[in-house]
Amino acid sequence: MRDFKTFSFHTLGCKLNFSESSTLARDFQEQGYGRVELEEGPDVLVINTCSVTDEADQKCRYTVRRAKRSNPDVFIAVIGCYAQLKPEEISKIEGVNVVLGANEKFNLIDRIKAYDESEGKIFAGEIKDVKEFIPSFSSGDRTRTFLKVQDGCNYFCAFCTIPLARGRSRSANVEATLEEAKKAIAGGAKEIVLTGVNIGDFGTAHNETLLDLIQKLDELEGIERYRISSIEPNLLTNEIISFVSTSKHFMPHFHIPLQSGSDEILKGMRRRYRTDLYRERIESIKKAMPHACVGVDVIVGFPGETNEHFNETVEFLKDLDVSYLHVFTYSERANTTALRIEDIVPMEVRNERNKILRLLSAKKRVAFDASFKGQIMPVLWESVDDENMIAGFTPNYIKVRKHANQFVSNETSLIEL
Repeated sequence: MRDFKTFSFHTLGCKLNFSESSTLARDFQEQGYGRVELEEGPDVLVINTCSVTDEADQKCRYTVRRAKRSNPDVFIAVIGCYAQLKPEEISKIEGVNVVLGANEKFNLIDRIKAYDESEGKIFAGEIKDVKEFIPSFSSGDRTRTFLKVQDGCNYFCAFCTIPLARGRSRSANVEATLEEAKKAIAGGAKEIVLTGVNIGDFGTAHNETLLDLIQKLDELEGIERYRISSIEPNLLTNEIISFVSTSKHFMPHFHIPLQSGSDEILKGMRRRYRTDLYRERIESIKKAMPHACVGVDVIVGFPGETNEHFNETVEFLKDLDVSYLHVFTYSERANTTALRIEDIVPMEVRNERNKILRLLSAKKRVAFDASFKGQIMPVLWESVDDENMIAGFTPNYIKVRKHANQFVSNETSLIEL
């Protein structure tokens, strides 16, 4: 076996991937490996992949080439969602040594130590066999930590491959999750973002709920802020909204996927709500917390989306009291039911619709930020950039930039907006 001493991670995709990469990196460091940058020529490179973008293969190949330039003998392991979905495809990339699926990625170090080229490259079992929940949290940025509280999904939306890549919904219980949160707090985190694939589904196997979890998290000492990452509208209960509105530490900031403002398209997407419920959730938030920031995910160009459907989405969003949009252009995914829909939207139309909604998002973001001009709010400062400016966020997710010599990273100051 080769004598590996240094490692590097290259992570693509979501906050969940970053939290898992951090946990795996800590495992390497605990076993005596030194962490280096990709350009420094690591002995081992781990590429943690994503399946959401249609550039997964291209990004993976590019990263492999970069690594080989810095160290021609680098050992390359590819893990993550794309590795589970397309292991054969990845294994054919020149330079890749092992491909580990959803179950095997947490045995990463053992797989590297036991590496035998004659055994083949692929270790990616059936996704139905993935049942264990492995907790994780990100580290390296003291200010904000992503805490994985849930994994997998039981919702088989027509456009999504995540259940095929990550398996069924699962989580630890409240007590075990609190222990992970305490570790993150002990590491100096001032803000914890609860993340997962479908975090509203937390605790079902343990007869517990997300509300149970956030109530207990709110009691922990040593933490300034929590944020709830993306949560399905049908799982964002009025009880959760009410609790956040009076919480000591949970910020007035929600990110709630909509995907379409057309009920017909929502039905085709196999979403578990309609626009009336979505509007009701936004109204509940704004009634309890008029200052709350609300982000929205939207997909344009889903098969069958006519101009009329798209205009319904535009008008619905214009009329909705939300703060910004994350706009995604639909792209075809193997093994999804959306592929059965024959009415394909041309790519140029998809791109044009994306531009329209991104413009709407920019207008909403500017209007939301401007509505707080002159108010004094606490800002938790994060990193300093190349221009010697420091950035931070208010509780309701307004970004503030100031000269770095006035403020300190990982500390909170009262600022007039």
